[in-house]
Amino acid sequence: MKTYSDSSECSLHSDDPLRILLEGTATATGEKFFEALVESMVRALDTKYAWVTEYLPDLRRLRALAFWVDGELIPDFEIDIDGTPCEEVIDKAQLVHYPDNIRELFPRSAKLKELGAVGYMGVPLMGLNGTIIGHLAVIDDRPMPEEPKRITLFRIFAARAAAELHRIRAESRVKAQEEKLSHLVASVMDAMIEIDENFEIVLANPAAETLLDFRLSETDDKDFSRFLTFESRRKLSDLMRDLAERPAGQQYLWVPAGLGIIDSNGTRIATEATLSQFEMQRRSFYTLILRNINERLEVERKLQALREEAAYLREKVNVLGNFKKIVGQSRPLLKVLRSVEQVAATDTSVLLFGETGTGKELIARAIHATSLRKNRPFIAVNCAAIPETLMESEFFGHEKGAFTGATHRKEGFLSVANGGTIFLDEVGELSKNLQAKLLRVLQDGEFTPVGSAQARRSDARVIAATNCDLAVAVQEQRFRTDLYYRLNVFPIDVPPLRQRSDDIRLLAEHFVRQYSVRMGRRIEPLNRDCVEVLKKYDWPGNVRELQNVIERGVITARDGRLNLDSFLSEPMKYATEELPKSQNSVRTVQQLRQLERNNLLMALEKSNWRVAGKNGAAMLTGMPPSTFQSRMKALGVRRYH
Repeated sequence: MKTYSDSSECSLHSDDPLRILLEGTATATGEKFFEALVESMVRALDTKYAWVTEYLPDLRRLRALAFWVDGELIPDFEIDIDGTPCEEVIDKAQLVHYPDNIRELFPRSAKLKELGAVGYMGVPLMGLNGTIIGHLAVIDDRPMPEEPKRITLFRIFAARAAAELHRIRAESRVKAQEEKLSHLVASVMDAMIEIDENFEIVLANPAAETLLDFRLSETDDKDFSRFLTFESRRKLSDLMRDLAERPAGQQYLWVPAGLGIIDSNGTRIATEATLSQFEMQRRSFYTLILRNINERLEVERKLQALREEAAYLREKVNVLGNFKKIVGQSRPLLKVLRSVEQVAATDTSVLLFGETGTGKELIARAIHATSLRKNRPFIAVNCAAIPETLMESEFFGHEKGAFTGATHRKEGFLSVANGGTIFLDEVGELSKNLQAKLLRVLQDGEFTPVGSAQARRSDARVIAATNCDLAVAVQEQRFRTDLYYRLNVFPIDVPPLRQRSDDIRLLAEHFVRQYSVRMGRRIEPLNRDCVEVLKKYDWPGNVRELQNVIERGVITARDGRLNLDSFLSEPMKYATEELPKSQNSVRTVQQLRQLERNNLLMALEKSNWRVAGKNGAAMLTGMPPSTFQSRMKALGVRRYH
C-alpha cells in the first residue's frame, strides 16, 4: 500500500482523460453530475468499478452518490468503513493506493470479495473547513500499477467531486434556510408586505392576503395604494421619504397611529404598523408589517361601554330608591300586571300612559325584570331633563373631538342599553330631530354616534312613557305619527291613585315601614281614621305625593303615631270637599286648581274626550288646543279606560 500527500504531482502527456472528464460532466449538476463523473472515471482510468460517496461521520459509513459497477449504476449503496481500505482514506485523510492483493489485505470486506477486487485507489473529499465530506474510489479486478498520470487524474476527479458536493451542501443549507424563513413568515399572524418605491406589492405573506382579502398570484393589479385610505396613502408616502433620509442601519420606524386599510370588499380596518427600507440592485424596497386592531378596538369599546354602564348604574342606585316591589291589590293594578305578564316575554315596544307619580318607571322595570333581557342593563332616561342640544350626544354617544368639550369618546344610552331595555320617560319631550333618529333605531336597529361616519347597531328594547296625550301631540304635529305608531304597539294605562283607593292603605303602610326603619323610629299601625283621611284625598301627585306625605308624617311623628296634621291643615285637599258657594268667598290656590281641573274634565266629557277641532274641549273652554293640552298635563288630567 502506498499513500500520497497532496503535493504529489505528475505532468500529463495526454489530454484525452481530461477531455473525457470535461465532456462527461460539463453540463451536469447534482445527482446527474456524480453519475457522469463515475462513468467518466472508469473510462479515463480504465477500471471496472468507481464510486463517489458522502461520509457520515456519526455512523462511520459511506453513502453512495453514484456507484458504477461493470457498466451500470447501482442505486442506494452504503458501506461501513471499518475493516475496509476506505477506513485508512478517512482516518488518514489522504489518498491511499493498493496496486494488488486488496482482498487478502482486507479479508473482512465482503464487498471486495463480491466484486472480485484486486487493485484499489481512494481519496477523501475535503470541505472548505478541512473536514472530510466524502470519498472517491476506483476498484479493478486487475492489478492497478502505480502510475503518476493515473494519480494526477484521480486527484482532478476528486477535486471536481468535492466542489460539486460542497456546492450541493451549500445549496441545501440555503434552501433549508429559505424554507425555514418562508415557513416563519407564513406562520406570522401579522401581515407582512414588501412594496417597491412605486407602491407595487412585491411579496405578501398569507396573513397579508387574508387582511387585504386578495391573492397576489391571482391578480395583475398589485398597486398597494388601493388598499389605503386617502390619509394613510399620504402618511405612508411621507414616511417613505423620511426613511430615505435616514442613515444606514436606522431605516425603520413605528407608524404613528397606524394605517387605515380598506380591503377588497370595502371594509375599513384599523391597523398598527411598522415600516423599514432596504436597498437591492440600486432600488429601494419597503417592508410593511400590519396588525389588525379592529377586534381590540371593539373590545376596548365594549369595556368602555361596560365601565360607563357600571358608572351609570351606580348613579342610578339611589334613584331606584323606594320602590323595591309593586304594592297593591286593586283591580286596576291587577289589570296592569296582567298586561305586564303578557308583554314581558316579547321584544315588543311598550307605551305607558299615566299621570305624574303613578309609577310608570316601576312598571317598566317590572316588564324588564320578567323578560328574557333581565340579566342585561335597564337604562332609564328622563327625556324632559336633557337639553335639546345634548340629546343626540346623550342618546347616540360621540367621538372624541366631535364638538367643543368632547375631550373623550363617550357611549350613548343606546350603546349602554344594547341587549337590554331603554326606558324613555316623558317621551313626548323629544325634539323633532331626535324623534326621526329614534325612529331609525326602532326600524333598523342602527344609529350613528355624533362625529362618526360608521353606523352601529343596538338591540335595545324600547319602553316609553308619557303623561300627556300623544295622539293630540301627533294631531298638532308636535310628535311624529310614524314614531307614535312604532312606540304604541302595546299601550298600558297606569291608573292614578284615586282609581286605586283599595291600594292606599297598603301603600301607606309600606311607606311607614320603609321610613320608620330608615329613621330608626317605631310607628304604630295606621288606624281607620288615618286611612279614611288618606282615601278621601284626590292625590293629584299620585303615589309619589302619598310617599312624601307619609315621609313627612314619620319625621313629625309623636309618641309612635303617624302625624298627618300638616296634611289635614291644608285646605281643599279632598275630592269630596265642596267649593265655597258664595261668589264673594276668596278661594285658595288649591281650590282654584281643583276648580280648573274639574272644568277641564267636564269639557272633555262633553266633547267625548276630543281636544282639538270643532266642538272639541279646547273650543268649549276658549283655549288653543296646545294650551288646553298643557293644562291637562299640569293638572294630571288623563283618560283611563
